[in-house]
Amino acid sequence: MLSELTAEMIQELSTLLIEVVADGASIGFLPPLARDEAAAYWEGVPGPDVRLWVALEDGVVTGTVQLHPVMKPNAPHRAEVAKLMVHPAHRRKGLAAQLLETAEQAAAAEGRTLLVLDTREGDPSNLLYQSRGYIRVGRIPDYVISADGDKSATVIYYKQQ
Repeated sequence: MLSELTAEMIQELSTLLIEVVADGASIGFLPPLARDEAAAYWEGVPGPDVRLWVALEDGVVTGTVQLHPVMKPNAPHRAEVAKLMVHPAHRRKGLAAQLLETAEQAAAAEGRTLLVLDTREGDPSNLLYQSRGYIRVGRIPDYVISADGDKSATVIYYKQQ
């Protein structure tokens, strides 16, 4: 887990974010994503309510995942899995599953027994989450807008561990 980011790490994470958004990922940004916008996002991560892990290959960032522990007094058992992304050139190597496993283990170590997440309906990530034991709760129509203006649903999942 990273507790702070160097300028170099912010640049590598920005490149990753730009590449996955350009490839069509629905993670809160639209293409073309400007480098300064991507860097501004990463400058706010990690923090007291955001845990961050990265996958490296030959010293280069190839993927990342976040865990957002809920800080409310009535939810010390809950966390959200967020911003799981793998560079398009490094997919189909098991990195997403490894990153997810890392976040799940850290959540368990913190006593976070309920994990929640959402992902765009139809994206390959749905298969990953289902294969890892996440249970589909439902869908919200027209939740996100893509670069071409089309609206897509999001699917909500949870996992108890």
